[in-house]
Amino acid sequence: MIKSRGTKIGDWIIVLFCVLCILACLLPLLNILARSLSSADALVKNEVLLLPKGLNFEAYATVLGDSKYTWSLLWTAILTVICTFWSMFMTIMCAYPLIYENLKGKRLIMAIIIFTMYFSAGTIPTYLLLKELHLLNNPLVLILPNSISVFYVIIMRSFLFGIPDSLRESAELDGAGPLKVLINVYLPLSTPVLATLALFYAVGRWNGFSDALMFMSDRTYFPIQLLLYNILNSISSIDVATQEGFSSPGLSETIKSATVMFATVPILLVYPWLQRYFISGVTIGAVKG
Repeated sequence: MIKSRGTKIGDWIIVLFCVLCILACLLPLLNILARSLSSADALVKNEVLLLPKGLNFEAYATVLGDSKYTWSLLWTAILTVICTFWSMFMTIMCAYPLIYENLKGKRLIMAIIIFTMYFSAGTIPTYLLLKELHLLNNPLVLILPNSISVFYVIIMRSFLFGIPDSLRESAELDGAGPLKVLINVYLPLSTPVLATLALFYAVGRWNGFSDALMFMSDRTYFPIQLLLYNILNSISSIDVATQEGFSSPGLSETIKSATVMFATVPILLVYPWLQRYFISGVTIGAVKG
């Protein structure tokens, strides 16, 4: 295929834009990696940019040798898995009935669901409600309140609605009930949207810390991002710095960077694995569709 000169220039502009986006994402990560591997003196002198100065692994030894950090990472991973499965279950159970045209009160239900996407009671009423439900300082407070996203429900419902009704009707003629239709017809054809929403839910939970900050006081169940939040703010708080075990500004900065990498790398490693299944799901869905 012969491309015109204008098309080639347009392609190069797109490539340049993509490269700039990659650098914008990659350079800060390289800087954090270099800071985590540099000496405390080099950080105090502000000599570190993209390459480490005075290479040492003291910060990683400190982080990995402290049970506070390793348990927080493990707890966050467990919490992410539980929340992802629970959120996907809730999303599917909410979206699936809404594709049936004969569902009574369908428009009212949909209006109520959409209403909650734009309006909420606010932080203080939510806090009071969780207090009455005895969920404060309870690990369930990190799972139940944000277990479903209205926006993701709409995406899921739209995708299911796009699957031909003839497939459902054929299964119903064979005696399949709504649950069997969902499991045997809709879910196998919904791999792309399931993979995408699961990824969004997992990343959202992994990066979340505001709910733990507001509703949790037991440090045992602090997710890694809240621990990181405390570390990054320790430089302005003597009490927090002492509590987190920092003794000098340089060491503090090194451990901050190491902890950022400690909290970032696991979810980065998950992306390629999920991407492989996501691409496979898109292909299978396209063939079956």
